[in-house]
Amino acid sequence: MPAAFSDPIWRKPKTVPAFQSELSSGGALDAIIVGGGIMGLSTALHAARAGLSVQVLEAGAIGQGASGLNGGQVIPGLKYDPEWLIEHFGAERGEALVDFAASTADAVFDLIRDEQLAVPFTRKGWIQAAHTETALKAAANRDRQWQARGADVSLLSQSEIAAMTGAKGYLGGWLDRRAGVIDPLSYTLELARVAAGSGAKIAEQQKVVKLAKEAGLWRVSTQGGTELRAKSVVLATNAYTDGLLPGLARTIVPLHSFQIATAPLPAELAASILPGGQAVSDSRRILVYYRKSADGRLVLGGRGSMALPSSASDWTHLERALLRLYPALAGIAIEKRWFGRVAMTPDHLPHLHEPEKCLLAVVGCQGRGVGLMSALGKRMASYLASGDARQLPFPLSPIRPIPFHAFRQIGVAATITWYRMLDAFER
Repeated sequence: MPAAFSDPIWRKPKTVPAFQSELSSGGALDAIIVGGGIMGLSTALHAARAGLSVQVLEAGAIGQGASGLNGGQVIPGLKYDPEWLIEHFGAERGEALVDFAASTADAVFDLIRDEQLAVPFTRKGWIQAAHTETALKAAANRDRQWQARGADVSLLSQSEIAAMTGAKGYLGGWLDRRAGVIDPLSYTLELARVAAGSGAKIAEQQKVVKLAKEAGLWRVSTQGGTELRAKSVVLATNAYTDGLLPGLARTIVPLHSFQIATAPLPAELAASILPGGQAVSDSRRILVYYRKSADGRLVLGGRGSMALPSSASDWTHLERALLRLYPALAGIAIEKRWFGRVAMTPDHLPHLHEPEKCLLAVVGCQGRGVGLMSALGKRMASYLASGDARQLPFPLSPIRPIPFHAFRQIGVAATITWYRMLDAFER
């Protein structure tokens, strides 16, 4: 695929350190973390600060995967509302999970503040925009539940959402002021920097190809021939999960999230589009999400094809969505197009697995990965340090491959096409 068809807006600073040579030597480590995205790096940072010896092994480069390619929306909560979580998980665990879900955006913005991370960010909230009466009722129900827990949230009328977004076609919506936006690549790279500064070893270009347990320790082998030993292993590969742990890759459906960015908006347009700096996700079956970047571009993303893109036309559906929302942008150039891989679980919840003692795996971000994985990494580090499963917000569950997994992806692609057509009728 030509490089022009994967050209993200986010750019590595020239001063980014290289981690290629940061391999541990000597005896057994406390933990090896496979995957240098937000989940892996957050776990490494907090585990190192808890006094554990930690090695991160990243198959590519730090920030190369979805952690550095996403839209940078930092959204608290989960796909499900508090009452559902309590009903599904029971009163004690459900309430604890609601509290955890409420804290995930804080985990990001507190870290940026406390560590003085060089990460462009704005914390002005996130709007869930409703384009149907059904979506508006769901927003009112969500608002009622979070208001009862003291969250800084509110419903938006049709006139309020029009003023806050400048977009056309919404009946109302919901504003969560706990949320915000960041530059996700800068955040991922800064997580790596502070994790390394706290004692974690980080090695890029180290693809793990084999795990084996010997004499109570895990032996981790890389494609380049390196072998390391550790008491615990954490697989933090999410949508890039392969056959390293049997069955794990078949518990998720990997999807592509495509994004576009306009040229910097002229002042008169910038003043009318998201003037308060909020992020937005809409209520369509195949939703789009958008925000303004630090340099004044409008960045919009949504589901793309299951196949890898081969030309600029693979982003056409996003350009149509952009003009549906903002007809005034018809003359503004689309300067950047890129994509990343995300993971969907059948129940739309993160899954935590421990198929063997001290072998852990986490999959499933469900569109909230920046905050969710930052907060979950801290809890995972506490579990590594204490062995107390109560530190984990989600229960450990068995690995359950999706039946007929090979056909599930075909079905998802067909469903995306069908939902996109239904969405078009609801303009």
